[in-house]
Amino acid sequence: MPQATSSLTVPAPALPTARTSDHGPPVAPRGERGAGSEFGPLLRTIRDQGLLERRTGWYASGIAVNLLALSAVAVGLVLFGHSWWSLLLALPLAVFSARAAFFGHDAGHSQISGDRGRNRLVQLLHANLLLGMSQEWWNDKHNRHHANPNHEEKDPDVAPDVLVFNRHQAVGRTGFRGWLARHQAWLFFPLTTLEGLALKVYGFQALFAKDGPRSTPRRRAVEGGFLLAHLAGYAALLLLTMPVGQALVFALVHQMLLGLHLGMAFAPNHKGMAVPDTDGEPWGHLRRQVLTSRNIRGARLTDWLLGGLNYQVEHHLFPSMPRPHLKLAQPAVRAHCRALGIPYTETGLVDSYRQALGHLRDVGEPLRTA
Repeated sequence: MPQATSSLTVPAPALPTARTSDHGPPVAPRGERGAGSEFGPLLRTIRDQGLLERRTGWYASGIAVNLLALSAVAVGLVLFGHSWWSLLLALPLAVFSARAAFFGHDAGHSQISGDRGRNRLVQLLHANLLLGMSQEWWNDKHNRHHANPNHEEKDPDVAPDVLVFNRHQAVGRTGFRGWLARHQAWLFFPLTTLEGLALKVYGFQALFAKDGPRSTPRRRAVEGGFLLAHLAGYAALLLLTMPVGQALVFALVHQMLLGLHLGMAFAPNHKGMAVPDTDGEPWGHLRRQVLTSRNIRGARLTDWLLGGLNYQVEHHLFPSMPRPHLKLAQPAVRAHCRALGIPYTETGLVDSYRQALGHLRDVGEPLRTA
């Protein structure tokens, strides 16, 4: 199938995205439940195949293995923390920390359990306690992204900030911000090394902000307690196993590697894909999610390292679908898109980075030639 390009502009979505029930699989958005909708037949096919059934046992074993791996790294720091060779442990700690982030992400989408409380507990343990990232802040931001991917006015992931994602966002940028926009393709991966620290900072800011995600005082207190427990536990592990200077270097290397890993998992998903036109006719759920998403081909190692996000099209269509079912749903989704003549974009990992960075370079072109 032909691939969507970075220059494709299509009508803006207006229908709500697929809703995720706390006690069941996603249902078609209002306006798309009839037999004539594009998404309805695919939803029925996926449901009939049992791919919306949860895989709690798969998640339980995966979480247990990841916790054991994190514990093994902690033991390694206790045994070898006095040596600078212990810095090598920052790499596996970053990898397994990213795994914790993927499990927290899945819990936020109700993939792990049909019970809201259990999903929230899993996410609190993985996001707040293990990573120091606010789950309330993340859910609010990520749900808005899922509802309107690549929509400049509604998707926080493409709002102009350090990076810009469309040429008009770069207009008028001067000084340091203009320099960043001109060279953002080259700076993208170096900047992702700050993502691990940024997630912590944004989470604490949202927790104490008056206009942060809506939450009861009790929920904020629980969130804050887990975040403080993360900081205390992380500092204690490093300061009790190595000198202060070495601990600071280890923390910096760990957080930079974690940010780079997360950035490499998130970067290929939507950058350079279709951008909705706010003045056009509305898209339905199927086109809104498929045309703005890019899949990554690969084997089990790719699935593992990217946390299943390489099946971005299927994940956006069925956000509560358990991670191990995304690959199984791919043939039906691809065939359905082919039958409707909707481009289904899938590429290799390296090529996905080339496309994403090419888009960022194209966005900064007017500033470089001015």
